[in-house]
Amino acid sequence: MSSNTPTSSDDWTRGGSQLMRQHCRSCSHVWYFFRQFCPACGSDSPLQTSCNPIGVVCAATLVHRAPDERFKDLVPYRLVLVDMHDGVCVMGHGEPALQIGDSVRCDIQTLAGQPLPFFKLQQP
Repeated sequence: MSSNTPTSSDDWTRGGSQLMRQHCRSCSHVWYFFRQFCPACGSDSPLQTSCNPIGVVCAATLVHRAPDERFKDLVPYRLVLVDMHDGVCVMGHGEPALQIGDSVRCDIQTLAGQPLPFFKLQQP
């Protein structure tokens, strides 16, 4: 494996700094969040690649009540659901003014002491 081949440790959910997706070699299913096998067909040899950071907001909400003490200083904050150009859907924090239909870019930012997807309006 070459040094520029993404691994599960590159994924933000495993301490890395990238948004990763997986793709099944057998059935072509694409998914988000690391798994050892394809959730569609059970194949145990998925490919892992960096996710295209561009997507479109398909849902948005403003959170006024923190889920725990770590997020208390952030309220109110925007949560968005984004259809990524790679075919996966990702939930994350976003700029306060984001609306459904906005083109956005994902970066991994530290919020409430942990890395999380954060979406910003994509400049044309």
